[in-house]
Amino acid sequence: MSCEIGLYGLAVMGQNFALNMADHGFKVSVCNRSPAKVDTTVQRAKEEGNLPLVGFKKPADFIQSLAKPRKVILLVMAGKPVDDTITLLAEHMEPGDLIIDGGNEWFQNSIRRSKELAPKNILFMGMGISGGEEGARTGPSLMPGGPKVAYDMMEKIILKCSAQTDSGPCTFNIGGVGSGNYVKMVHNGIEYGDMQLICEAYDILKIAGGMSNEELSKTFKEWNKGELESFLIEITGTIFETKDDIGSGYIVDKILDKTGMKGTGRWTIQEAAERSVVGGVIAAALDARYISARKDERKVASKILQGPSEVPAVDKAQLIEDVRQALFASKLISYAQGLSLISAASDQLEWNIDLGECARIWKGGCIIRSAFLDDVTKAYKRDPNLASLTVDPGFAQELNTRQSSWRRTVSLCVASGIACPAMASALNYFDSYRRERLPANLCQGMRDFFGGHTYERTDKEGKFHTEWTDAHKSIGDANERTAGEV
Repeated sequence: MSCEIGLYGLAVMGQNFALNMADHGFKVSVCNRSPAKVDTTVQRAKEEGNLPLVGFKKPADFIQSLAKPRKVILLVMAGKPVDDTITLLAEHMEPGDLIIDGGNEWFQNSIRRSKELAPKNILFMGMGISGGEEGARTGPSLMPGGPKVAYDMMEKIILKCSAQTDSGPCTFNIGGVGSGNYVKMVHNGIEYGDMQLICEAYDILKIAGGMSNEELSKTFKEWNKGELESFLIEITGTIFETKDDIGSGYIVDKILDKTGMKGTGRWTIQEAAERSVVGGVIAAALDARYISARKDERKVASKILQGPSEVPAVDKAQLIEDVRQALFASKLISYAQGLSLISAASDQLEWNIDLGECARIWKGGCIIRSAFLDDVTKAYKRDPNLASLTVDPGFAQELNTRQSSWRRTVSLCVASGIACPAMASALNYFDSYRRERLPANLCQGMRDFFGGHTYERTDKEGKFHTEWTDAHKSIGDANERTAGEV
């Protein structure tokens, strides 16, 4: 009997997702560049219940083992390794077969690969997979983007193998080629924002509130029972209470303060700039990782640069409540920015992405899973054309109600010399977005002064240019061409 699905690339994610599919009753073929990992995966399948998984060490044999039309998932390192693997496998494939890239890939690469495979009539789909190795094994959030015929070929498998919640399987047909990669990219950017906001809350509570690790653990576990309930808040509570298994004390205090990254946060901000969408919270989170990496420079700077000598006295209970409110409000802004970016790309690339469904499939399996996403889904079901999550009536009320705590928290950070770049960025976005008039009129005036870029008026239609000084009059005819309405 031929296998229903093939998976090439047997690092941790690949192994676990192959076992996930086999665990759901699908007969799986696996292959890998290094044969040893094939043996390891086959052995795991036996140990985990004699799962229907078959290993192959030659690409030709691997492809021939699959039922037609063939379906092959790639879980290899993004970039050139994916191109090389596609070349290796496509040689043995036929028209109507399907290749699915499950890695964290730049969406334009998926679009390019789809076009390159088109002359051979081989279908291509990019599918974001979120949830880490545990999610891959037990049920991740799956974000497929490709031709409908490709989704239809994979639907039975991904519906069963994705995370299952009370809202259904954590997957849906997101849109055209590249859309799945794009949604996964923004998911990862939002993840950057969530993690940085939690880190800022920790810093504030520890420095301004003088809280111990035991108190921090208790606080985050309590928060996880309310509107902040999420995987990241849950694991934060556990991290604070975990003792050092090598030395004494708590492990969190022994971890070097240098954050790593794999690039998807940077991609998100590049795309935000490309689409002219504000991504301030994610950008602040990315910058925080960059500055954390400059540990040696910060060591020197800490001996030269000075901050406030005293932290203002605070009521601990009030501080905990204020930080909780500020964390939720800032998180809401981060999601609003991320979803606005998906919306802009969807419109410009004609993907027609359902933002409510994006929020729904993030409820389970993935790193940003949280109770909050239920309300996000409902907001977009009420109004699929919502300009911003912030103007949904329910979320607008949340922001309006929480802003006093939010402002106190950010003000305390400024007064205390505690950096809170993501929370402050979120609050600045809120204060900009809620204003009908911004000081951009002066910016346009300056642009027109030094560059003749023209401006629009509040009282007349058209483009205008002003002769700001006598020197501008020497421009002559150029002025006359732009002086009136254009």
